[in-house]
Amino acid sequence: MAATADHSTTGATAPTYYVSTPIYYVNDRPHLGHAYTTVAGDVLTRWHRQRGEQVWYLTGTDEHGQKIMRTAEANGVSPQEWCDKLVEEAWKPLWQHLEIANDDFIRTTEERHTARVQEFVQDLFDKGEIYKGGYSGPYCVGCEEFKLPSELLDGATEDEKLCSVHKRPVEWLEEENYFFRLSAYGERLLEFYAANPDFIQPASARNEVLRFVEQDLKDLSISRSTFNWGVPLPWDEKHVLYVWVDALQNYITAAGYGSDPERFNQLWPASVHLVGKDILRFHAVIWPAMLMAAGLPLPKRVVANGWLMVGGEKMSKSNLTGISPTDLTSHFGVDAYRYYFLRAIPFGTDGSFSWEDFTARYTSELANDFGNLASRVAAMVGKYFGGKLPASAAHGDAEQAIADGLRTAVATADRKIGEELDFAGGLAAIFEFVKQVNGYLTEQEPWKVAKDESPEGQARLATILYTAAEALRGTAVLLNPVMPSTAEKLWDSLGAAEGLGALAAQTVATTADWGRLPAGATVTKGEILFPRLEEKPAA
Repeated sequence: MAATADHSTTGATAPTYYVSTPIYYVNDRPHLGHAYTTVAGDVLTRWHRQRGEQVWYLTGTDEHGQKIMRTAEANGVSPQEWCDKLVEEAWKPLWQHLEIANDDFIRTTEERHTARVQEFVQDLFDKGEIYKGGYSGPYCVGCEEFKLPSELLDGATEDEKLCSVHKRPVEWLEEENYFFRLSAYGERLLEFYAANPDFIQPASARNEVLRFVEQDLKDLSISRSTFNWGVPLPWDEKHVLYVWVDALQNYITAAGYGSDPERFNQLWPASVHLVGKDILRFHAVIWPAMLMAAGLPLPKRVVANGWLMVGGEKMSKSNLTGISPTDLTSHFGVDAYRYYFLRAIPFGTDGSFSWEDFTARYTSELANDFGNLASRVAAMVGKYFGGKLPASAAHGDAEQAIADGLRTAVATADRKIGEELDFAGGLAAIFEFVKQVNGYLTEQEPWKVAKDESPEGQARLATILYTAAEALRGTAVLLNPVMPSTAEKLWDSLGAAEGLGALAAQTVATTADWGRLPAGATVTKGEILFPRLEEKPAA
């Protein structure tokens, strides 16, 4: 089963925060690059759910095209059998393992998709937006993309040209095709970009798209006639749709386009399309132009993340640099995995994975700063107050500084994660607060205060420990979208559910309200949140 969450939007009146990942090509099993984007989308949508918003999170798989057909043939199965096997045995189980709470999982071989795709392109054909012609030029099967001369590298011979992404020879194609009049939309796209400067992010991605469109767009070949693994054109079944034209429509077919108008109006346009920078042009140029031609609203934002690099190369199976996420989760754990990539690599930039950096951050930030803080507080409440959270007797300047620190962390994290998609910046703000709480305990020395058995001493001890526990209450809510299992363990350890209810019911808006953790709650020292790591497994 896919790791899906039931967050129904049917009948809702509030706008829906709709986030999509790319639908991933199932020529092989998922690697860290696929998981990076999917975890980012999961954290973003969990954060907006914690805002109390209607949310819908879509991911899925792209299952047509020449590359999949050839991969299936090489493995002695039909393309559909290959896709079924990969989706059910690799893709869906991994998202479940990584605690991805997607609301839907779309497959482009499903009839709910293919039937609507045919209706979409038939409409464009009837409007005169599609015409018949011929194409000749270089094609990368790995990218499933026709290449411009500027996108090719020299090969081993004078005539050989390589794809700059896959470093493999492109093929020269000459065939009859249908074309979409993309060239007619250059000015409209530039006007839209100017009117919506945040449509493409980050700024470097926006600049790339502007340069591309300003150079004059060429009409887009949207069909293939030399193989049949794809969605047939409804008016000419000798042709199947170019895989990207088919794939891009998943964002509307899954949302109810052509099948459920009420649901479609509730969900569309998407709030954020998360994409890898290598597929930016499809989402920021071709997709908006197709929507314009169809008379449909455009998505609100297209946000391109950078590449995960290994040895200076983009992480991919074709480059033999694909790393399975389970290689890391088996050692560091799922929550540490979810945390690390969003903390270590600013979203939108390229970043290199390093086992050594992961280990260092795990030890310093997760185990020492955060995990040890939770253990110390629970242990001291257990030792000095029998496991019952004491009431704060007085709220001095030191405690006010912690309350102010929580308020700052909430506001900063909410802006950076919820609005700017700056996950690294949001997590930095949260962990700056964790450091502040650790510093507070170091300065206040509750283990020394505990030796003062006078009423004043015990009252001071109660205030210190309540302050630290209340700070952890806020931290648990802030980290819940990023590390849901760990945050739940901390919530349980604090006994927070006794007076506040489930962690999932807490909102960002109330997180900074100081004093919410009820005195008298049962605080328990549970399992260590981030245990000491064993030696790195042998390669």
